[in-house]
Amino acid sequence: MSLTSDVDSYLHRLTNARGASEHTLRAYGRDLTDLAEHLGTRGVVDPTKVKPLHLRTWLAALDERELSPATIQRKLSSARSFFRWLLEEGRIDLSPVAGLRQRRAKRHPPGVLSLEEVEALLSSPDVTTAIGARDRALFEVMYSAGLRAAETVGLNRADLDLKGGCLRVRGKGRKERLALLGEPAQRALKDYLSDARRPKPKSDAAEAVFLNSQGGRLTTRSLGRRVDHHCTAAGLTRRATPHTLRHSFATHLLDKGCDLRGIQELLGHAHLATTQIYTHVSIERLREVYEQAHPFARR
Repeated sequence: MSLTSDVDSYLHRLTNARGASEHTLRAYGRDLTDLAEHLGTRGVVDPTKVKPLHLRTWLAALDERELSPATIQRKLSSARSFFRWLLEEGRIDLSPVAGLRQRRAKRHPPGVLSLEEVEALLSSPDVTTAIGARDRALFEVMYSAGLRAAETVGLNRADLDLKGGCLRVRGKGRKERLALLGEPAQRALKDYLSDARRPKPKSDAAEAVFLNSQGGRLTTRSLGRRVDHHCTAAGLTRRATPHTLRHSFATHLLDKGCDLRGIQELLGHAHLATTQIYTHVSIERLREVYEQAHPFARR
């Protein structure tokens, strides 16, 4: 077996055995193809011949390309998982990644919109138009339920329980959870789904909730463009993405007293440590308020 064919086998296994998302598969594919190409230029095409030194030169080459620490860390994690699989399959006797130290990228608090900025963004779409009604429903649902972009565009009609004010979400690793919808989100969804101007769905998008103007399922890229468009239209001075609404959802809940465990469940985080980054966001916001209000905060 060659490295290239082993990479293909590994990706196939991720698809069938682990139910990895398309986004995850693309990321692993890019990272491992990058590694295989680097090793190939050095005449290493057999996975049993890969040594820790080969991986160190690969990491050095990534540094020279001035990739971000987070990107390099992701590529190293991809390689670590790949060689662990080869070891489990008995194709290698020792993982060449075993001796490499994990690179820890500094985690920055996520960008968050203020409540006033969220209200401006939600009010931006012109609901007298078909696209505006859809965009209002999109933004209301994302902020109300704290959804990821892929979770939002992946919603099907059968996932909605508007009477009960909740919806079923398929998150990372195809894990399912229930998310809650506030009354504004419920109204916006009902208005959008009952709008006679809503495009007739194409056959492969018959169950999709959010459609593009041609009747196909809305994509994450199009969703990002709509958020960017309405941020500009709303006069927001900071850049926002679909994930910014998710971060804002979590931070605003924490600010209003919701405990971390509850936010973890609502966001669908597997580990509480992932959710704890929002405590740093709220502390920073508290610090801003403190420094503005306390007479002796700065002297």
